[in-house]
Amino acid sequence: MSPLVNQRLRISPPHTPRPAPHASAGTAVRALTRNTRKAATAARLVGSARGEMGAEAGEPSSILSLASAFSYGVASMAMVFVNKAVLMQYVDSMTLLTLQQIATALLIHFGQVLGMSKRKDFSLITAKKLLPVSIFYNANVGFALASLKGVNIPMYIAIKRITPLAVLVAGCMRGKGKPPTQVILSVICTATGVLIAALGDFSFDLYGYCMALTSVFFQTMYLILVEKSGAEDGLSSVDLMFYNSILSLPFLFFLIITTGEFPHSLTVLSAKAASLTFSVILIISLVMGIVLNFTMFWCTIVNSALTTTIVGVLKGVGSTTLGFVLLGGVEVHALNVTGLVINTFGGVWYSYAKYKQKKKTPRKIQHDVESHAHK
Repeated sequence: MSPLVNQRLRISPPHTPRPAPHASAGTAVRALTRNTRKAATAARLVGSARGEMGAEAGEPSSILSLASAFSYGVASMAMVFVNKAVLMQYVDSMTLLTLQQIATALLIHFGQVLGMSKRKDFSLITAKKLLPVSIFYNANVGFALASLKGVNIPMYIAIKRITPLAVLVAGCMRGKGKPPTQVILSVICTATGVLIAALGDFSFDLYGYCMALTSVFFQTMYLILVEKSGAEDGLSSVDLMFYNSILSLPFLFFLIITTGEFPHSLTVLSAKAASLTFSVILIISLVMGIVLNFTMFWCTIVNSALTTTIVGVLKGVGSTTLGFVLLGGVEVHALNVTGLVINTFGGVWYSYAKYKQKKKTPRKIQHDVESHAHK
């Protein structure tokens, strides 16, 4: 490069843009308005994209969460009274459970045929994995139905609330860590309430109490088996309901034959079907069996197992109160009422203790078997 060029480069002042003509105040305002509108549009687009991403990621809305929890609470409360109403007229509880499972399998199958529901193709590998879970599940429900024939609704709910205590004991026997003190004290309070209430239960039925306690045992085994095997992973609520129904039927048919319910139960059912009232209650029971299972899985998937637990406890409070005035069978006694109040308080305390435990580890993903204990 020549010295002349260098000199010109050195002495040439830096280029500065020529100031623009003075814009009017109205022009400036219009420009600012356009920029503001562009920013608002961009913000809306970003918000919409985030909302779509949240929906794709499976983040439920508050309305959906509330709807699923409310549906499960109503279905669970109604199911206890509907089953009790049926069993007051039709004592063959295992046949009733068999009919409920048949209705569930048929409804899901025809729903898929008509394009109203979707489920995965039946897999023998998955069926073998779910078979033990299904057996324990149906044993739990079968003994629970049998207990309702002799136990009034408030006492039935109180006995079922001691499932967390059984789960804690089983966890200690399996070498799991010690749970928080509040959890231990709450389940002890719940069990103490059952004992006090039983002492004041004038309608005490040894058979019904044994059936309810056996149901607690099988529910505990079912929950532990699910936790250990992780058999529910990767399956939708409809898939679980269908597999459970299909796998249950051979087991239930075997039970109703060996116990002598069949074919006598069908004869009684045919005679009872002549009554319009019984037929309506039976149909409602079959439908509610499907609704309860679906809403339970729905609430757990949309919210969490802990939410399902809390809803179950709140449902139990309402069911206990209504149980004193609906369907009879309850003789009010101070000792019985005191025990039920203690039992209910223990259940609410348990939910609060589990909520606090969950809040302390918000990012820790874990499968808590105790959170399924209230049904």
